[in-house]
Amino acid sequence: MILDLFAGPGGWSQALHVLGVRDIGLEWDPWACKTRSAAGQLTIRTDVAMYPAWPFVGRTRGVIASPPCQAWSMAGKRLGLLDQPLVHAAVEDLAAGRDTRERLLAACRDQRSLLAAEPMRYLYALNAVGEPDWVAMEEVPDVLPLWKQYAAVLRGWGFSVWYGILNAADFGVPQTRRRAILLASRVRTAQPPPPTHAQLAEGESLFGPGRDRWVSMAEALGWGATDRPVPTVCAGGGPGGGPEPFPSGSRKTLSDARARGTWLPRPDGVLAQPRRDDAERAARRGARGKCAADAPAPTSTAESPRWSWSLRSNNQANGTVRSLSEPAGTLFFGHRANECTWVAEPAFPQAVEAGVPTVPEPIRITAREAGLLQTFPADYPWAGNKGQVFRQIGDAVPPLLAGHLLAPHLGTALNPDDFTLAA
Repeated sequence: MILDLFAGPGGWSQALHVLGVRDIGLEWDPWACKTRSAAGQLTIRTDVAMYPAWPFVGRTRGVIASPPCQAWSMAGKRLGLLDQPLVHAAVEDLAAGRDTRERLLAACRDQRSLLAAEPMRYLYALNAVGEPDWVAMEEVPDVLPLWKQYAAVLRGWGFSVWYGILNAADFGVPQTRRRAILLASRVRTAQPPPPTHAQLAEGESLFGPGRDRWVSMAEALGWGATDRPVPTVCAGGGPGGGPEPFPSGSRKTLSDARARGTWLPRPDGVLAQPRRDDAERAARRGARGKCAADAPAPTSTAESPRWSWSLRSNNQANGTVRSLSEPAGTLFFGHRANECTWVAEPAFPQAVEAGVPTVPEPIRITAREAGLLQTFPADYPWAGNKGQVFRQIGDAVPPLLAGHLLAPHLGTALNPDDFTLAA
């Protein structure tokens, strides 16, 4: 079997499904387990730190581990950095068959920190019988020193190991998500997959095949395509979930909205209610010119203005803002789920002088949009309320990135077209 520790809603599992194999996931969060079940993925709902390793001994081909990142993430308090010496001590002890977790856990400032040592407990038990054949692990970049420690242990057990930082955008994910990766194998030389994309397109050369340009949000979401359906008007939705369609029987038409003059295009061509700013504020926003002029224009009529849309990661002053013509920044949610929004600017500074109406209200990203930017299928069966779904999406490994990491271990060719980005 392939053992998936901290399996979440199924980022690694979805990649394995596309590659034609399955894993068995250990996961604690009930809503992530429900999502996995709806997606047809094998799951044991359990605390990875409490579950025994012996049921997997003698039957495990590969081990996947993405320990929870909240203790280490830039989005949290990062107490994991303060706990790092304790985590290193736990890994050292577990690699020698000593279980000192209870004592070390009592000293941790964030008890989740020690979860990053749990994969070593399983690997130690499996190594006694010469398993597994391969290992793949993923975490936020600050965990890289811990992966270095894992690498030293695994090399001592006969593994070839590579570890480093990879950018998901370099592998066709429409998101500049940087992650610390560890790859290890007993049967092949461990090395990172060759990147398929670059910030600027690169032609084929003597040194190897060319690379495509990073995938933009517009491409991934299918916005700006000629075969898009005629947009319909949406009304404001609940926290974290973005606009929802009007109930059956009360849907407004595009022509009605145009006649009223009260709706403007949102990024995907759906109309959104404009902010009632005064002309001075509209001029100030238009003059900032943050968004690229070549961003894909939304579907609009001759009477509608052209807007340049961007995705803002949160409402803090240093929040990442990316144009539709670029990949998204790293998606993270949780308590900031309501703050990830589409924001609009006039497509050129002269727009205000030309009489462009006021800028539309920011629009919350929808779960479907966020899932697509993580390279999950548009119809992925997310379970839970909006907050629970957004948390799962933000914590997941992008399946397309996972596919690139896993395909060499499985001896399988990866076809990126199997990971549909737009629907």
